[in-house]
Amino acid sequence: MQNFKILTSILCFYSAILFSQYTTSVTATKGKDFPKIDVKGNAEFKAYFPDAKSVVLEGGDGMKNVQSSVTKDKNGFWNVSTSPIDVGFHYYWFNVDGKRTNDPNTQLYFGYGQPTSGIEIPSGEDFFFAKNVKQGKIVDDQLDSKITLGKRNFKVYLPSNYGKKKLPVLYLYHGTGEDITGWEKQGYILNILDNLFAENKAKEMIVVMDYGVALNPEQEKWPDNSERTVLSAKNLDKIVMQELIPYIENKYSTNSKKAIAGLSRGSFQAMLIGVNHPEVFSAIGSFSPVIYGGDQNHPFKELSINNLLKSKQKPIFFMGIGEKEEARFLDFNKTIANYLDQNKYPYTQYQSPQTYHEWLTWRRCLYQFAQLIFR
Repeated sequence: MQNFKILTSILCFYSAILFSQYTTSVTATKGKDFPKIDVKGNAEFKAYFPDAKSVVLEGGDGMKNVQSSVTKDKNGFWNVSTSPIDVGFHYYWFNVDGKRTNDPNTQLYFGYGQPTSGIEIPSGEDFFFAKNVKQGKIVDDQLDSKITLGKRNFKVYLPSNYGKKKLPVLYLYHGTGEDITGWEKQGYILNILDNLFAENKAKEMIVVMDYGVALNPEQEKWPDNSERTVLSAKNLDKIVMQELIPYIENKYSTNSKKAIAGLSRGSFQAMLIGVNHPEVFSAIGSFSPVIYGGDQNHPFKELSINNLLKSKQKPIFFMGIGEKEEARFLDFNKTIANYLDQNKYPYTQYQSPQTYHEWLTWRRCLYQFAQLIFR
């Protein structure tokens, strides 16, 4: 009995050590030890701001309810410890004496309109990890637009077997404050699609990650409001149909099948373009749906969603949202779902467990959506 108690004590001791251990976030730059995370999602940050009087941890949706304690050591390093952070990728930064400052220990991701630090709290999933499978590639491309009077940069994902047969194309949009690097870097699209194709869970496709702002130099001067966002989406509609699709189909080995999707603001753009051309796009993906330009009585004033009801092709309609997203996004999602229900239009609804208006939600949405399309 005494030996059993000793063994139990030893196991408890080593379990306590195991579960208190911190591991470095995958977002840390090479050679850096911080930020660190334990199995409960508690995080530790350590940054050198020797002359600072105040350092406060701030961040995006998934960081807003996180509590933190801050201390400064004699060597000028600020140490920040947090309460548990929910799973997923979260943008964050430090407020250093009133100035927004990135963490010098992490890679930078374009978010909130500028390069921004990020931390990844493991979810236990591996669908977006690099695995020992055939790898596709992402190439940079551009075209000259007569609509925006300038060059438009975009990225193109090509699967590992590209060139062996003609493939369908998914046109994919990012959200507000982000750019064409989002789906590649924060979104892990390369790993997600490579893994899906290797497991035969999705049809191989080309993905075009287009820039989500389409304004000419004069329109760029407009106030950054809903009216400007709707105008940009309408310009995108013209660009996609008149410039981007012809360019892609002329340069790459494509067949006639197309789908379109986007996240947040990009969801509105994808929906607007998709419902305007239901005979062109066989699937529309709306990740964390947003509706612009309407009101409570006429939410679809700028979104001709009724075109779906009249279409012969009846595109697949997919909506995905994070369980912990703000009420306004949940309301947008509900408004669209209610309309489709009332008009008996089929759709697929996905809810991402325990996630906010952030990238783990959108990775999961892409993972689900990619398995539905081009069947």
